[in-house]
Amino acid sequence: MTNILMPKATAVWLVDNTSLTFEQIADFCELHPLEVKGIADGEVARDIRGADPIANGQLSRDELDAAEKTATYRMKAQKSRHAELLKPVKKAPRYTPVSRRQDRPDAIAWFIRNHPEVPDSQLSRVLGTTKATIEQVRNRTHWNSANIKPVDPVTLGLSTQLELDAVVRKAADKRATEAAKRGEIEPEGETLRPASETGVVSESAPEPVYEDEADED
Repeated sequence: MTNILMPKATAVWLVDNTSLTFEQIADFCELHPLEVKGIADGEVARDIRGADPIANGQLSRDELDAAEKTATYRMKAQKSRHAELLKPVKKAPRYTPVSRRQDRPDAIAWFIRNHPEVPDSQLSRVLGTTKATIEQVRNRTHWNSANIKPVDPVTLGLSTQLELDAVVRKAADKRATEAAKRGEIEPEGETLRPASETGVVSESAPEPVYEDEADED
């Protein structure tokens, strides 16, 4: 049976507005018949306002009519549209294509080197990896440690620039707040700048152009 939202409030409404038996109401609301009798006698749920199960989509008018005609009839609840709205939406885990999964350690190494203030929980979410893998890369106990090199996760296609900047900024703000609470002045540094400003760490990164070279052009 579908769980009833606000069972006591629903029972109050059914007691006040229908000719159903205590047993029928108790069965529908998943209450004890004596509890429903207490509601009818004013001993239980006196301060609870009745909730119309037809209006909120938990009971059809046809079901109610059938139950009122036959005392042995047991009403079947409907799936409430309100229950669907109240149901928490679980975010699906980030999917990383198989061809990209070997790039995760490189992205982890990039975070560890450039943004150590970002907590492992955030790295796990952004990169779709596990805390165990992050720890292995950090401690150089990963099975492929010899071949791991720091590479920007945006370049690897493991995150967007907006996602990366948001994670870095959140971690930097948290660190600055904690430092302020301790009475420390947080120095400006690369880890406090957006990831887009720290540069893409990859072999294909262009060589910097200095002012003297630009003037020669």
